[in-house]
Amino acid sequence: MNKQSNIFLAIRKTSYAKTRIVPGEGKIFINGRDLNSMDNILFKYEVMEPLFIAGDVAKKYNFLVETRGGGNFSRCRAIRSSIAKALVSVDSSLKEKFVKIDRTLLVDDRRITEPQKPYRSAARARKQTSYR
Repeated sequence: MNKQSNIFLAIRKTSYAKTRIVPGEGKIFINGRDLNSMDNILFKYEVMEPLFIAGDVAKKYNFLVETRGGGNFSRCRAIRSSIAKALVSVDSSLKEKFVKIDRTLLVDDRRITEPQKPYRSAARARKQTSYR
């Protein structure tokens, strides 16, 4: 791992996560808070999924994550993707495992909702026409 490429970016919808990987004991810090201090159990398990897959490789590093934008689920998906990218940079043999289990761990999902058009109730909905 070289020093210039130790920040990894992942994007999901309108949220993004930047992860810095440093030598440590396998802890995750999100916006300065330890992951274990967070309440949402589903959020924790979703974020820790790449660590479960990586096994002992992940226990050698700490992950410092900065996340912005979006909702909880899209932030969670962006965080897990950026952590997976960081782990692949450390050990390239993990790439096959990640792709086999879930491709979105390594590939960003940039789909966003379509903006609403003027004078319509939704992005594609139109007023129903009547010919009689």
